[in-house]
Amino acid sequence: MNSTALNILTKYWGFPAFRPMQEQIIDSVMEGNDALALFPTGGGKSICFQVPALAREGLCLVISPLIALMKDQVEQLRKKGITAFAITSAMSRREVINTLKVASSSNCKFLYVSPERLETTLFKEYLLSLAVSLIAVDEAHCISQWGYDFRPPYLRIAALREALPDVPVLALTASATPEVQRDICEKLGFGRPLIFRQSFERANLSYSAFEEERKLDKIQEVLRNVEGSSIVYCRSRWRTREISDELNARGIVADFYHGGLRQDIRSLKQEAWIQNQVRVMVCTNAFGMGIDKPDVRTVIHADMPDCLENYYQEAGRAGRDGKKSYAVLLYNSKEIEDLRSLPGIHFPEPAQIRLVYQGVMNYLQVPAGSGQGQYYDFDIQDFTGKFRFDKRCVVYSLKALEQEEILAYSEQVFAPSRIQFTVSREFLQEFEDQTPLFSPVIDTLLRNYGGIFNQPVAVFEKSIAYLMRRDLQQVIAELHQLHEHRIIRYAPQKDNPQLYFIQNHIAANNLPFDLRNYANRKKRYGERIGVLIEYALQKESCRSRIIAQYFGDEQSKPCGICDNCLKKRRL
Repeated sequence: MNSTALNILTKYWGFPAFRPMQEQIIDSVMEGNDALALFPTGGGKSICFQVPALAREGLCLVISPLIALMKDQVEQLRKKGITAFAITSAMSRREVINTLKVASSSNCKFLYVSPERLETTLFKEYLLSLAVSLIAVDEAHCISQWGYDFRPPYLRIAALREALPDVPVLALTASATPEVQRDICEKLGFGRPLIFRQSFERANLSYSAFEEERKLDKIQEVLRNVEGSSIVYCRSRWRTREISDELNARGIVADFYHGGLRQDIRSLKQEAWIQNQVRVMVCTNAFGMGIDKPDVRTVIHADMPDCLENYYQEAGRAGRDGKKSYAVLLYNSKEIEDLRSLPGIHFPEPAQIRLVYQGVMNYLQVPAGSGQGQYYDFDIQDFTGKFRFDKRCVVYSLKALEQEEILAYSEQVFAPSRIQFTVSREFLQEFEDQTPLFSPVIDTLLRNYGGIFNQPVAVFEKSIAYLMRRDLQQVIAELHQLHEHRIIRYAPQKDNPQLYFIQNHIAANNLPFDLRNYANRKKRYGERIGVLIEYALQKESCRSRIIAQYFGDEQSKPCGICDNCLKKRRL
């Protein structure tokens, strides 16, 4: 082991030694090799790229799909005195430029970006000036269309290899089957694949599964028997509220969380749970990513997830402090029947997808041949009501259209306000002479937002108000007035559900749909459901070992503490 790497670990993280497999991965990266690292949830993936990045000259480019994870890691690095930045969709063009300039001319060691950001002209302009010495691809399973969370923009990460041919790539994931592992290496252009797989065994985590009709009684029993912080996962939003209310009625302090709540409310709920003011968080899978709470004693799945990958990641949030913890899966026969029907629901017929697409175009009134690069407000409830579509069919049709890179739906988009001047500079000068009241805000826009005459530019009203020493609401009112005078086109910020057009509106019959890949993804999805059902119904084999072998860890041994292992010991 490179002594420099160990010194860095001790200096910044306070650890006297690396965890198993971290040493080998760091040595490989330091030698300039491409590699794939599979680490269980909470296994210390980030250290595998952060330590060698600090030991090498230059900057580590970290590609991550989640803003929450980016912000969390940047904050943690800065607390250690390490220079790190993130570029997110919530930033204005000016802020992105400033960040790229600072990253390229300072001692910045980490720059976090989304895979979509890599494709922008602005990022490409600055790429070679960033002195990238390592590329880290987090959540690397997203690159494989045979995986459980395929995201098309990940496929284009490989284009970085052409611009940075001598820079090593470290791909990291907590959950990828052997087939997906091979696909990751192929898609990222690894010439000689090096795969480092940490054991998927968790010696302190006891897995169990129970067939229960009265699930709330079982949840209460588990929480009464095991003290400490807990997460209860549900498949639907209304279930989170229902179970949370029932637990509180039974004297167990609980709260609920799902992606439909406002960001500020979600943050308050999350912080109350982290600070142990709330013992139980009842939530959908929108909760958990990027949250560092090591003392979770139980993770209970009140409803079955749809694949072992999701179950393993969510269950793995228990016991990260190494103390005895429990992962409990509850199911019933009706749920298993419903799971088996999901492939037909999650993968609508292509003809149905085309009908939904045409309905969306009519609903939004987007002219043919336009829309590309634009966000549109999209109330899915209103849409399904007006066009009499089944909501699930709409949701999964939009998912299919996203995977075909036609359009993308997101409930959690923050799109900043955008402004573009719609008059000539000569006319603008005349307008200012006649209505000098608007001169301060116009001059502030012109001085601080380059290109505002040529294209819509992201702006932040708070920044404008600060620069003008004006009240925020007054500035917003003046911007609306300028819009009404048709001096500017002002689109206020969006934080409600959005549809983003990846391509222009095209005729529904001409949608570029890869039917063969679509059928294959549907088939693989059904197979993943089958594995999860088999796991739940299994009454003899060690649950820890079932999970480990699914991810290709053939060396795992019976854990001795899951429900099936304990049953054998009692015989």
